[in-house]
Amino acid sequence: MENNCYPFSNLPLPYAYDALEPFIDEKTMHLHHDRHLQTYIDNLNAILKEEEQLQKFSLELLVKYADRLPQNLQAPIRNNAGGVYNHRFFFEGLTGEHGQKPEGRLAGKIRDQYGGVEDFLAEFKKAALSVFGSGYAWLIWRRCGLDIVTTPNQNCPIAQGCFPILTVDVWEHAYYLKHYNVRAAYLDDWEKVINWEMAEQRLMQILANR
Repeated sequence: MENNCYPFSNLPLPYAYDALEPFIDEKTMHLHHDRHLQTYIDNLNAILKEEEQLQKFSLELLVKYADRLPQNLQAPIRNNAGGVYNHRFFFEGLTGEHGQKPEGRLAGKIRDQYGGVEDFLAEFKKAALSVFGSGYAWLIWRRCGLDIVTTPNQNCPIAQGCFPILTVDVWEHAYYLKHYNVRAAYLDDWEKVINWEMAEQRLMQILANR
C-alpha cells in the first residue's frame, strides 16, 4: 500500500467512480472516498503533526499498537488510523469486473471450511447484518484457517493479530443513497463487485509470510 506513513494523502481509487454501477452508485463512491475517507486522513495528519515520535510509524503499526499509546492518543489514533486503513482495504477489495468468483487457494479453503462460495457468502452476509450500528465484516486468516469476524466503528482485526483478506463496510454512508436502510440489499449488490483476485493475492501473501 503506497503512502503508508505521515503525511497521509488520499490515494485515487483503482477504478472509475462509476465502475461499480449499478451495484454501488457513483455518487456514493464520490462521497465515500472524497469526503468520508478524506476526513479520516485529515484528522490523522492533524494528530500526527503534533506527535513527531509517531510520524515514522506505518499506517498498519498505528492501527496495531493504538491501544499501547498514551491514553489521550488511543481512541483518536484507533478511530482515524483505522478509518484510513479500513477504507483503503475496502476500496481495494472492489472491482469493476463484475461477477468475479474465487479461484485458486482461497476457493479451495472456502470449500473446505464453508462447503462452497454460496454457503460462505450466506455466512458472511449473516455476520454483516449482525453488526449493530456502524462497523465492518471481515474474512480473515487465523493460525487455524479462515474465519469471519466483525468489528465496530473503525476497529480493525489486525489489532488482534489477525490477517484480513476481505471486508465490507456496513456504515450507512456506504449504502444509504442507493439502498436507504436496507443493508441486506446492499450486501447482495456488494457480492457482485468483490475483487476475488485481490482476495487471492492477499491470502497468498499471508501464507508466504507465515
